[in-house]
Amino acid sequence: MPKRLKQTKNVGNSGEHFVFPAGSQVVLRRNQSAMAEQEANSQNPARFKKAGTVGIVIKCPAHNGLPYHIRFSDDTCCEVPFGDLVLRREEVDNLLRDSPVDIDSFRSCIIYKCQVGSKAFGLATESSDDDIRGIFLLPARQQWSLFESPEQLESNDGQLDEVFWELEKFLRLALKANPNILETLWSPVVLESSPLADELRKMRHAFLSRHIYKTYSGYALSQFRRMKNSYASKGSFKFKHAMHLIRLLHSGTQTLKTGEIMIDVSDFRGELLRIRNGHYSFEEVEAMAKDLEQTFAEAFERTKLPEQPDLAQVNRFLIKARTFAAGVIDES
Repeated sequence: MPKRLKQTKNVGNSGEHFVFPAGSQVVLRRNQSAMAEQEANSQNPARFKKAGTVGIVIKCPAHNGLPYHIRFSDDTCCEVPFGDLVLRREEVDNLLRDSPVDIDSFRSCIIYKCQVGSKAFGLATESSDDDIRGIFLLPARQQWSLFESPEQLESNDGQLDEVFWELEKFLRLALKANPNILETLWSPVVLESSPLADELRKMRHAFLSRHIYKTYSGYALSQFRRMKNSYASKGSFKFKHAMHLIRLLHSGTQTLKTGEIMIDVSDFRGELLRIRNGHYSFEEVEAMAKDLEQTFAEAFERTKLPEQPDLAQVNRFLIKARTFAAGVIDES
């Protein structure tokens, strides 16, 4: 069997964690038996409802492991599992959502692949796995198709963790100063790179702006909040998360000072590994984070990075890449 990548895409309000609210119009995916409310306690046989029948949710469950109460136009009602329902307004959209892509057929679309994580950060140990990140560019026939194409694909077998972003999604995230994306552009361990990807790396400074401070601060704040809540409720926190919190603050500060994304954190290796190995208490990590946040804020006040990234340059690059994918120009 070919190995498959997890396909991540926007599944609208039909995602498995979304509960259809009362009043929603839904369509039956399978045949159901329904009974009018006044017949519920009688011996009358249930009324049969065919797949494709439209009904209204009159009572939604607490989660999708429980059935929905559906009423039909003839006032019959039935309990229907989540898997047998689809929102009426999204029925065709669901048909247009593409199926998962196997990794072998997908690899021909990859234009860039690199190593990130501990092996790129200078924090690797004998047990470190391979964190691979990259970009794929879909051919024009897939971009132009009615059928939705994947924006992100993931695979993780415990030793090899792979994430690939479709080019446009990658560029949008980079413009927002997403740390994972910027680290992918600055990784020194490049495994595969097409001429288009080479061009993208050469123009990577177009993505750097003062958004670095906002985005990295937001990530750090979210990480610290999770640690604090865990410590308050369980008396413990994840040391690896604490290490990445401190690493992110170091990296953000250096980026604001130098205009380069700091990948190799070997200068802080001892400190970071001690945090990951649990040598610091929560209070010590908290104090460390607060000191680094102050340094980060001071670097933001002095940074020479522009207010905004170079949207025009990035837009030109995307148009060129789309044009190449359409076979209009030669990538070289």
